[in-house]
Amino acid sequence: MPLNREFIGREYPVKETFEVGREHIRQFADAIGDRNPIYRDPEAARAAGHPDVIAPPTFLTVLGFRFGMDSPVVDPTLGLNYALVVHGEQRFELHRPVRAGDVLSTVTKVADIRDAGRNELMTMVSEVTAADGERVATTTSTLVSRGTAEPKEA
Repeated sequence: MPLNREFIGREYPVKETFEVGREHIRQFADAIGDRNPIYRDPEAARAAGHPDVIAPPTFLTVLGFRFGMDSPVVDPTLGLNYALVVHGEQRFELHRPVRAGDVLSTVTKVADIRDAGRNELMTMVSEVTAADGERVATTTSTLVSRGTAEPKEA
């Protein structure tokens, strides 16, 4: 069953915020094997010009897990069968580093749904902001829904 194209342009604001702690950042850096001291040591971060430890650029993937229930992916009227989904692509445009103490929120928009052969590609763009409204990042992710494109006439 093809994805519901009426979802293009819909926005999904999260209902909660995520407070970034030093321990979150350290655990993430450990998980990806990055030993950079600015992810662990406040003094090293300050020496590099940051007010506190900062997060690796891909840290924002945690928001997808944290706010997964505020996503278009779980809306049954989209018609997405998650068993047929593979992760296609993800990009991070950081407007500034994520810092310990940030209180983040996101709004995700379905930017596009298009056919790619027998598959469909759904692109979502999330705007990540701090509590004071400062833009922190724009993330773009594309999911591949395998074999769900409308059949083409021969």
